[in-house]
Amino acid sequence: MSLTFKNVGVIGAGTMGAGIAQVAAQAGCSVKLFDAREGAAASAIERTGTTLNALAAKGKLTSEAATATISRISVAPDLAEFHDCDFVIEAIIEDLAAKQALFKSLESICADSTILGSNTSSISITAIANGLARPQNVVGMHFFNPAPLMPLIEVVSGFLTSPEAAAKVEAASFEWKKTPVRCKSSPGFIANRVARPYYAEAFRALESGAADVATIDLILREVGGFRLGAFELLDLIGLDVNLMVTKSVWNAYYQDSRYRPSLTQEEMVAGGLLGRKSGRGFYRYVDGKPIAFDSPASSLGPVPTSIQYLLESDALDPLVDRIKAAGIKVQARKEDDPLGAGMLRVGNATVCLNDGRSATQLAYEEDITNVVMLDLARDFARTPRVALARGEETTTAALADAVGLFRALGIEVSVIDDIPGMVVARTLAMLANEGADAVLQGVADAAGVDTAMKLGLSHPEGPLETADRIGITLMNAILVNLQGHTGDDRYRQSLLLQRKVWSDGSFTS
Repeated sequence: MSLTFKNVGVIGAGTMGAGIAQVAAQAGCSVKLFDAREGAAASAIERTGTTLNALAAKGKLTSEAATATISRISVAPDLAEFHDCDFVIEAIIEDLAAKQALFKSLESICADSTILGSNTSSISITAIANGLARPQNVVGMHFFNPAPLMPLIEVVSGFLTSPEAAAKVEAASFEWKKTPVRCKSSPGFIANRVARPYYAEAFRALESGAADVATIDLILREVGGFRLGAFELLDLIGLDVNLMVTKSVWNAYYQDSRYRPSLTQEEMVAGGLLGRKSGRGFYRYVDGKPIAFDSPASSLGPVPTSIQYLLESDALDPLVDRIKAAGIKVQARKEDDPLGAGMLRVGNATVCLNDGRSATQLAYEEDITNVVMLDLARDFARTPRVALARGEETTTAALADAVGLFRALGIEVSVIDDIPGMVVARTLAMLANEGADAVLQGVADAAGVDTAMKLGLSHPEGPLETADRIGITLMNAILVNLQGHTGDDRYRQSLLLQRKVWSDGSFTS
């Protein structure tokens, strides 16, 4: 196979730069690795060799492939060594002036046709290219850490990036066995921008007193279907690193409330509570392992023999199918019952699928007693857990009736305080809203947004795929009610999301 780039230069021999060099060399490219620190490039190559030989010993690749890969990576003593490279990518510090100066030096060394790539995760590609003689050759090639393992590459075009240059980087990404997603230069690109609500809404839930850290994480994992809860993930990334990215996006969007940082996170960073690397963040760590926190289990309530349900909620229908399969009779709503879509009656409780309102607010507005709010699950057909919240005037007996229904289905229950949007509903709606706005603004198409979130951040499903499957109208209603209840502009609905509601359209078809 003919490679798009045969001779590749990598600048920066840290974890990311060394990983990029390995990826390119494994694809068959001849790679030169440079770092301004004495001996850093040679040490990086040695570490890469150790890693590859260990993989060969485990049978993950052949010893011949490991040897061939290392033989393709050499130390570049200085930048002049890149004179014959057809592609050079930098993985240096996140500093605009440093990147601009580096690329200016490379323009005087490399051929006019050489593509200059930046692995930046937050700096404008348009700004990096400013002042260069050949800005059309500058392309963002954003890898995710660790580069050899993570499949996603964001291929980022600045205002002056030529289509040909971006197409070459995209082609090389495929050759390097990665999945590229094309996007335009904008704050956070795709993944770092669209992911912001995952952390922000967890902070909002925590600061509103919905539940403790461990319970919120448990709900995000088992009800939301995410691999890690938001606070677990923050501890893993580092609270300081995440806060830096959040502030970067917030400031880049002129302090739009949608990206507003959390004062809780700010306080923790100021106190050195950075997560795993400091031994303490939202969790405590001993020998790098978190001390487990147990969330209190809900007591088993009475098992119902029947429920009433108005069959007008696509999102809740899979749960009703589980109820039927458990042998519990599902009856139609009585004529004089104010039961509405997304509601079911079990014993004394009216269980209502969350639409962004609190249980207390819904009870008042709909004139329904004993409201128990049910958080939105990513997949009610399989969820092992649900989250419930009781209204101010909901009796303990009514809550027990609701708990009994779910425990009868073998579903664990977490009871949280009564806040609008609960935990998962607000998170999924805000992720979909941010993804929709990214599409509206031309940052990427819907498929690109979903791919970036799945491959770059290991989300189980793209946010726009989730919206289509669960219901765009419900997602929009959650945002409308959150904005109305809190008065916070962060919950304003994307024009594209509203357009899909009005047209009964979808993002992914």
